Amino acid sequence: MTKKIDEEALAEAYNRALALEKSGDAEAAAAAYREVLALDPDDHGGAAVRLAALGHGETPPKAPEAYVETLFDQHAEAFEDILVEQLGYAVPVQVRQRLQELRLGPFKKLLDLGCGTGLTGAALRDMAEDITGLDLSENMVEIAHEKEVYDTLYVAEVEDYLEDNDDGPFDIITATDVVPYLGGLEALFFGAAENLEPGGLFIFSAETRSEDELKGEAYKVYPFHRFVHSTAYLSERLKATGFEILEMLDINVRMQEGEPSPGVLVTARLA
Repeated sequence: MTKKIDEEALAEAYNRALALEKSGDAEAAAAAYREVLALDPDDHGGAAVRLAALGHGETPPKAPEAYVETLFDQHAEAFEDILVEQLGYAVPVQVRQRLQELRLGPFKKLLDLGCGTGLTGAALRDMAEDITGLDLSENMVEIAHEKEVYDTLYVAEVEDYLEDNDDGPFDIITATDVVPYLGGLEALFFGAAENLEPGGLFIFSAETRSEDELKGEAYKVYPFHRFVHSTAYLSERLKATGFEILEMLDINVRMQEGEPSPGVLVTARLA
């Protein structure tokens, strides 16, 4: 049986950790986040990524599922206002522009990983006959469903769906704002390859930093609690999985505390 969480103790420890982190006391904040993890091993509050961002914990392979689900469930209603209006997020529109510029499409079957409220699906609706979307957040999927731009929708974790999917193969897979919640990308890239037609397209966005800034690491958690990757790692993993990179375009993924968060929009073809 799952151990019942002491919600009161968890809230106290988490709020204390946040306050200590904000005050600049990283050591004490890290100790409090470890208390949070002990109380909630599933990590609904993302203590593991916060510890990594503070430099007081190992970089996890990805953000905990419970954390991602909770985060997006809580922000579903305000998601588009926050992301598009406040943070200047325009990746779905950029995906459409790049596909048109590269003269790619139209498509028969499109898979939108981490579809959220349906921004990418809406941007590409007239470019695909059939669109399947999935997201870990049930609240986000409900909003996407109301837009009526998807033919099929699932509440599912990306890597799990790619491993067990019976809907494919697809001729294009999109993943906008998915990679920043994953560290190691082997499972994502392999899963995408397994679910694409030969010659199929995989287009995704990632937040990136230079190898010097990452100090030789392939990826790490940054202070804004998302993963950033090196472009060398993205290229190496794609090629090792059988993809040919058609374009790796430098973009501003979003604004972060008033500053651009650099990244890339990658268009790759399965060999």
